Amino acid sequence: MITFVGLGLWDIEDISIKGYNAVKEADEVFIEFYTSRISSSLDEIEKFFGRNVRVLERSDLEENSFKIIEAGKERDVVILTPGDPMVATTHSSIKLEAERRGVKTRIIHGASIISAVCGLTGLHNYRFGKSATVSWHTSRTPADVIKSNLKIDAHTLLFLDLHPSPMRVNDAIEKLIVIDDGLRKVYGVGIARAGSESAVVRCDRLERLKDIDFGEPLHILIILAKTLHFMEYECLREFASAPEELKRLVV
Repeated sequence: MITFVGLGLWDIEDISIKGYNAVKEADEVFIEFYTSRISSSLDEIEKFFGRNVRVLERSDLEENSFKIIEAGKERDVVILTPGDPMVATTHSSIKLEAERRGVKTRIIHGASIISAVCGLTGLHNYRFGKSATVSWHTSRTPADVIKSNLKIDAHTLLFLDLHPSPMRVNDAIEKLIVIDDGLRKVYGVGIARAGSESAVVRCDRLERLKDIDFGEPLHILIILAKTLHFMEYECLREFASAPEELKRLVV
């Protein structure tokens, strides 16, 4: 069997009791830091569980994923994933292929940034449109996704590239403005270290948001829709130090 275990948002203590027990009972334990990361080091993770944990590289998750699937035929295998396992399409592909080959799988979910951003900002979950990733390799895709979402009056959740180093909100905004200078006037929300005691949430126009020091990663960026529900506005004022001028978006 292959069990996908979500580690949650910030550190190893975010894992569920069910997930912890699955790790303790497994024959082999793997972890991947390709799709996301937590603040705990590998040494801290191994000490927490009291066992060896092997780090999976990108190739292990993609072209060589059959090796993990083969291991799951004979042994109980756990794959640890920051956040919630099935948010990443890579893990969905492994699960699908495993089931097709007769290997049973199960999922033990963890807290995801996708839902955490709603709690941190007060934005309504149903107001979000398609998400995208801002990568170090410049691409028009995130700007195009933002524009498509603005047309349907939806918020945009932007994941920030982790490789070769975690991108910061400031870097992401600079890239977006280079792609489309008109984006500097739209409103966004930058979030740093979600799930930690030192989380930072700030809202402003992108041209001002890019100059804010959010501190250490991990960071994520939200581009606001053309309009806001009045409760979204009130929450952003309270939770994200949003400027009063944002009220003009309230309908």
